[in-house]
Amino acid sequence: MSTEKFDVVILGGGNAGIGVTGPVRRAGMSVAMIEQDLLGGTCPNRGCTPKKVLVAAGHALHEIERAAVHHISVGKPRLDWAALIDREKDLIKDIPANLARSMAHRQVEVIKGRGVFVGPSAIRVGDRELEAEHVVIATGSKPRPLPIPGAEHMITSDEMLSERELPRSVIFVGGGVISLEFGHVYARAGADVIILEALPQLLPAMDADAVAALQAESERIGIRVRTNVSVKRIERANGRLRVIFVHEGAEHAAEADRVVNGAGRVANVDTLDLPAGNVAHTNGRVAVDRHLRSTSNPRVHVCGDAVPISPQLSPIATYEGDIVGRNIVEGAKYSPDYGSMATSVYTVPALAAVGLTEAAAKQMGLAVAVHVNDMHAWFSARTYAESVAWSKVIVDQATDRILGAHFVGHAGQELVNIFGLAMRFGITAGQIRDNVYAYPTFSSDIRHMVGHA
Repeated sequence: MSTEKFDVVILGGGNAGIGVTGPVRRAGMSVAMIEQDLLGGTCPNRGCTPKKVLVAAGHALHEIERAAVHHISVGKPRLDWAALIDREKDLIKDIPANLARSMAHRQVEVIKGRGVFVGPSAIRVGDRELEAEHVVIATGSKPRPLPIPGAEHMITSDEMLSERELPRSVIFVGGGVISLEFGHVYARAGADVIILEALPQLLPAMDADAVAALQAESERIGIRVRTNVSVKRIERANGRLRVIFVHEGAEHAAEADRVVNGAGRVANVDTLDLPAGNVAHTNGRVAVDRHLRSTSNPRVHVCGDAVPISPQLSPIATYEGDIVGRNIVEGAKYSPDYGSMATSVYTVPALAAVGLTEAAAKQMGLAVAVHVNDMHAWFSARTYAESVAWSKVIVDQATDRILGAHFVGHAGQELVNIFGLAMRFGITAGQIRDNVYAYPTFSSDIRHMVGHA
């Protein structure tokens, strides 16, 4: 077998891998990209992009629910689930082909197949062996396997985005982002939804008060939430699925048409033969330095969901890909900074956050002012009949800089980006208060969210 030489070989054709190609191709480097599935990876094909089509339908159902507050009489809505899934598939169907054209325009050779390490800088894909100065692991993530008897009966978000029949009932095992987002869509569409979480709190990385506000809204629309749960087994029963779990010391059983693995995702690196590449790893987590290089093999770079230290978010994958690309071209000069990057959980209404939680800020020993606002009675919230409108902004008392901001409702998924911008560029709470905003808008409320001078 002859060896083909490239400057860069990228394992994975998702947002992270594509992000690498810009800097390295502008520098004239030769690039091969290996992808065994669809270009674009999880986000555009079976993740955030198609999911938002379903979330948009959930928003429409939410607005219809609130119509009576505006003195609009409407009948009970009926969602054609099969047609909604068809719409979702239609909106995303051209993405892989469009990305293929983009890679061809950049003169990136895309190779269909599964790449594995056969040396510290060598990759085998099919009957080809590639040698590279730099290898990039950008293989994304996969659903976290759960060691539960009967786990084979569970489906994942992949199936949820493809099934053309709305289940009458769904149980989510795990109270993470997937469970909350899909749970809200299913509940608003008329399904019975239960979420079982092993930890004391849903969305454990999020601010506890923000999660409490979201949980209250979730329960208002009929979602049943159980935390501190131990799931014992999943079994077939009466043509459905039964989940046996322990809660508050007692054993319970719940039945549903579908049981979903909602326990999050893990790096998809277990088939790469990392030892052959001299890539240090522990329990599927590749050890990386601050420049996103393997600690044991600096010719190997990691970006996207395969990075064990960063949030598994599409914009962050692209950001990390660009950093890896620039480090390949210029040397190890750039490191990611995640401190001011916003995230949203696309429930209806959404939970959004940037920066530190209140608990994290206090654990760090920082002297902070914490501004909590239940905005349900504010004129802007009443105007739009918001069912929940809540915010928490954490300010460093010594510098007046924003350390964190958290929202549920009130267009928080948009407002959070203003606070992220403020954090990145050192805009203080006082400067936010002093700014003049278009009125009446939700944005004009942010000057009141950061307290009074």
